[in-house]
Amino acid sequence: MARTFDDATRRNIAELCAAFTRLAPMDAAPTLKRAAVAIALTEGDDGNDTAFLLTRRSASLRAHSAQWALPGGRCDHGETQAQAALRELHEELGLSLGNSAVLGVLDDYPTRSGYLITPVVVWAGSQAEIAPNPDEVASVHRIALDAVEAADAFTFVSIPESVRRVIRFRLGGQLIHAPTAALIYQFSEVLAGRATRVADLEQPVFAWR
Repeated sequence: MARTFDDATRRNIAELCAAFTRLAPMDAAPTLKRAAVAIALTEGDDGNDTAFLLTRRSASLRAHSAQWALPGGRCDHGETQAQAALRELHEELGLSLGNSAVLGVLDDYPTRSGYLITPVVVWAGSQAEIAPNPDEVASVHRIALDAVEAADAFTFVSIPESVRRVIRFRLGGQLIHAPTAALIYQFSEVLAGRATRVADLEQPVFAWR
């Protein structure tokens, strides 16, 4: 379902986020490093539909280089998750947004590499001027919301190394895995009015470090 990029869509998504009951952090949270990512909503490539920003990380980064990711990173001391997500949006993509841009916060996702990631839904506004930091971002892509709301957008597979299902998000001819796929999946479920939990969705073995 295409969602026109306008104030009515902003209000609708804000209402859906407000209706979502976020789970409290898990018992394992003290052992994990806190991080936050932004699900930043802006106009799509056609200038009409609503889309979110997805990046391809720079190949020169020491960790998770060249992987697909939502803008984000580790929380600084004393930062809330929302503050960290907004800061990372500015550092990675040059977008300067205030607290009023935050529409909601989804569930934390624990990663195999020792992070607890909090997704923050943000309204980036129309004609957002994106200036990627080349040290961190190789490319930026606007992914229309109808791409994640399609019935075949996500698939789940089993692997011998885990009893948990591996989630995959199909984008064109490529597969994007957790944690990014899990966070996008939960957001797509929120858009459908469902409180689907994703912390038990597995990452592929290559991401277990």
